[in-house]
Amino acid sequence: MKPVYKRVLLKISGEALAGSDKFGINEEMTRKVAREIKQIHDLGVEVAIVVGGGNFWRGRTSKDMDRATADYMGMLATVMNSLAVQESLLAIGVPARVQTSIEMREIAEPYARRRALAHLENGDVVIFGGGTGNPFFSTDTAAALRAAEIDADVILLAKNVDAVYDSDPAVNPNAVKFDELTFMDVIEKDLKVMDLTAATLCKDNNIAIHVFAIAEEGNVQKAISGEKIGTIIR
Repeated sequence: MKPVYKRVLLKISGEALAGSDKFGINEEMTRKVAREIKQIHDLGVEVAIVVGGGNFWRGRTSKDMDRATADYMGMLATVMNSLAVQESLLAIGVPARVQTSIEMREIAEPYARRRALAHLENGDVVIFGGGTGNPFFSTDTAAALRAAEIDADVILLAKNVDAVYDSDPAVNPNAVKFDELTFMDVIEKDLKVMDLTAATLCKDNNIAIHVFAIAEEGNVQKAISGEKIGTIIR
């Protein structure tokens, strides 16, 4: 397969890393994700990754918890996931580095745009942990921001669901699947693909989004080869 993209940002949900366990890190799922990444890395594609933290933390647990504190806890969850993905990649011979938006020098590099670009050009997979480093912003927004900063060709949005639907297919068996959408469709229909801040950022920077299921073998390679799987948002 010949890749149609030179540089991609892969956004992986925390729930995808949990696999069938629904919580924490499922080692087999993490190894599978690493193998998928290796396939496109071996084709010469430059790969950056943003991982969510929903397998550990879903936000405020009570009205007594400060929203900013809850968001910082979520950022720490993304760092744990980033380290897990890094280790799975290193175990199969793929060079990988974690950069965090909040300094944790003992375990990862602090985020620096030019350093990240140098790593990508050198063939390293760069994993961005810690979200944007600011509360009140999701990891979807972090993915859109980092994609814009590194001039990625596309955001590969790897989820548990195989595409974008007009409603939750797990709840509504008659949910309608979309093959292609515009950013205005996403915003006006409130499709919950990603939050509106992230969608607007992608729209303003002309970054396409390809939504597909991470669980299906070979889907990442199919996506970077231009196959029509899932949903493409332009």
